[in-house]
Amino acid sequence: MSLYGAAAAVLSGLERGEGGLSGLVYGSRFPHTRQLYALVAETLRYSPVLEALLDGAALLRAERRLPLPLAKVLVYDLLFGKGLKCGGRWKALVRRHRARLEAELARLKVRRGVSRNEDLLATGPGAGPGAPCVPRYVRVNTLKTRVDDVVDFFKRQGYSFLGKAGSMEELRTLSGKKFLLDLHLPELLVFPPQTDFHDNRLYTSGHIILQDKASCLPAFLLSPVASSHVIDACAAPGNKTSHLAAILKNKGQIFAFDLDAKRLATMNTMLTRAGVTSFKLAQQDFLTVDPRDPKYSKVTYILLDPSCSGSGMVNRLLVEEAAPSAERLQALAGFQRRVLSHALSFPAVQRLAYSTCSVHREENEDVVQAVLQEQGSTFRLVNVFPSWPCRGLATFPGAECCLRASPAATLTQGFFVAVLERCRDQVAVPSSLPASAEESLQQGEEMEPGAAPPKKRRRKKQRMLATPPPAPAAVTL
Repeated sequence: MSLYGAAAAVLSGLERGEGGLSGLVYGSRFPHTRQLYALVAETLRYSPVLEALLDGAALLRAERRLPLPLAKVLVYDLLFGKGLKCGGRWKALVRRHRARLEAELARLKVRRGVSRNEDLLATGPGAGPGAPCVPRYVRVNTLKTRVDDVVDFFKRQGYSFLGKAGSMEELRTLSGKKFLLDLHLPELLVFPPQTDFHDNRLYTSGHIILQDKASCLPAFLLSPVASSHVIDACAAPGNKTSHLAAILKNKGQIFAFDLDAKRLATMNTMLTRAGVTSFKLAQQDFLTVDPRDPKYSKVTYILLDPSCSGSGMVNRLLVEEAAPSAERLQALAGFQRRVLSHALSFPAVQRLAYSTCSVHREENEDVVQAVLQEQGSTFRLVNVFPSWPCRGLATFPGAECCLRASPAATLTQGFFVAVLERCRDQVAVPSSLPASAEESLQQGEEMEPGAAPPKKRRRKKQRMLATPPPAPAAVTL
């Protein structure tokens, strides 16, 4: 299958509610999943603009055999991407209408009062106050570089660094070639929504990770101490795993599980490029992992991000996907309860972060409440990140300890996180974020989550690209 055919199939699957973007991309037969993901994600971002162009140019009326999802992908790459480089007869078909499409694009810019293509993303009927407008978040991979070095790199690329954000409004109003340090997470840079990094050499070499802010919360709040043994129960595509490794500073061990061999192979490539060394991948259903296996006897932290409806993903909001049925929600919730109970059965586990990219209470608060009731007094909810503005729904006592996220309230994907810890005295295990980390969130100091308080010794300055990336050519900043 060609790149454009595969991308159109993923878009169609999203519209039919067959899965989330990552699942459909990694479940496709297209060999270059990274390229496919980038094309689909960018096509989704430009979807309202593409629909306006297709309607104004009357392309689908002129070419009745051209499906809408394929038309969107082709027109995106023709006008906003790298140009059509494959596609066979479909490429030839769309190129015949190039002049008409370019003329319609010029008229659309005039009507909306903009001069650049990317400015179209912030205008028009689909970009009103109720529309999702999430900034582009970039997590600095501290296994390979430092925040200051990445900031300097982008400044040399012509971007203006505005310092650390002081409010959500500063993130909301970012535009042009400006960026900020996030006000909550110390290694997260924030750029305007239209910024594209898929060809940026820091991204292709693994020095930065494109990861939504809400998706960074589970590893950040789990906050494993260095040298810990950690399980990432449903790990692919690997962004959270690489975040865990960065928090652990590649010390300790991460056991990562996923059923799909292709997703694991892609994840292995991604983790290697990111400089992660302390991991073991297993193609296995986490529910079949034996908690009593001696190899997991030292596992004290578990990150659990199970399959869910994906209803919080902004990309799904863009395709107006129908809400999942009550039967599907109950089936998902049943699986989520089983896998959460299984995770808590590991004998040495002290702390667990449970997360979903769902907005439905059935997959979030209801799951946590049911499992806590099963556990009795063995585990409790931790009131993490008190300064986070969006809390769990008040469906049971203590639900406010959970965190929620949404495009409107937190300028992120829709997300849910709960942190559970064992109810017994464990001096080495924090009851919430480490006090020094919480203090840094309130006072604006930079600190890696889970790191010990600074010692009075001279630290060796880490240099950018001290370890060259394993696959791409070396990058000079």
